[in-house]
Amino acid sequence: MGGVEQVINQIARGANRLGVKTDVLSLTPDRVPRTIEIDGYLAHRARLDFQVASTGFSLSAFLRFAQLAKQADVIHYHFPWPFMDVVHFATRIKKPTVVTYHSDIIRQKNLLKLYRPLMWKFLGSMDRIVATSPNYLATSDVLARYPEKTSVIPIGLDKATYPQPRAERLQFWQEKFGPKFFLFVGVIRYYKGLNILLEAAQGTDYPIVIVGSGPIEDELKAQAAQLGLRNIHFLGFLPDEDKVALLTLCYGVLFPSHLRSEAFGISLLEGAMYGKPMISSEIGTGTTFINIADETGLVVPPSDPAALRQAMRYLWEHPEQAAEMGRRAEERYWKYFTAEQMVGEYVKLYHGWRVSDGRADSGSVAKISGGC
Repeated sequence: MGGVEQVINQIARGANRLGVKTDVLSLTPDRVPRTIEIDGYLAHRARLDFQVASTGFSLSAFLRFAQLAKQADVIHYHFPWPFMDVVHFATRIKKPTVVTYHSDIIRQKNLLKLYRPLMWKFLGSMDRIVATSPNYLATSDVLARYPEKTSVIPIGLDKATYPQPRAERLQFWQEKFGPKFFLFVGVIRYYKGLNILLEAAQGTDYPIVIVGSGPIEDELKAQAAQLGLRNIHFLGFLPDEDKVALLTLCYGVLFPSHLRSEAFGISLLEGAMYGKPMISSEIGTGTTFINIADETGLVVPPSDPAALRQAMRYLWEHPEQAAEMGRRAEERYWKYFTAEQMVGEYVKLYHGWRVSDGRADSGSVAKISGGC
């Protein structure tokens, strides 16, 4: 799962425990059952027909969405997904709507010029917009257009849903990387700043473990080889148990994302959840809502290998301060970022509506049908 999928899963499974029946609609390229049950909610999959600029399209999704929306009390979207904007208007939704605004559209600037009128119309039609951090709300030109209907619900994680790694897996990774190493976890995409991390790793011998796969993985491996880096370990995709084992064992978490496409940082939050000091970049998004400079970790300018190298050196050479930052990071997780808090806020939002002649009013339990 990527970050947005993880958020949807946490909301759906948590809301189910609070009496909110949830249906989730997404697209899949695989030949799999049309509907399955996951963690107490129903996951419906429509066939992915093609992709344009990382946006999936599906002809069958129109009918499937209309069927699910007809039964729902509340429709919950996750933005950005331009295809679902089209589906929303094509199916003439007359139900209360909420959209979680995960990120501005950053990379596809030319396509954004074409999409912008539809985007304004879609966001303007929503009853409520939810930003995932006050930082992103304060710095998004898009969200600035809708102050009267935008609120903040921080993303939260349920630590109890993460597996407890077996002793043999902990021992395996400890023997492989030693007692002290840095860790990055995430999908390997252009905005993750891993090319900057590789430059920062030059002239150091700190073991740096990279967990995840993605579209620029081979490119990064070639860069590491060209730079002659022997302290970089690419592990690819790993099962959750191994990921948790590495989070448990690591000395600190690196999160060098340098563009606003990184709107929050789920794996950064996982680092806080496991009590690790963090290094991230100041990009005006939720990463700096999770990682408070000089309190829970270090925050450096984006795209600055020298500053990132200096931050790694500081944590490495100051273990007592690093441990204290990790303690504060975990304390901040429990205070602001649990799934229980996030789900509770969404359920309040759902309960603020009831369907009456197609208009939003206060009253009944919500049911959502959304997607990503």
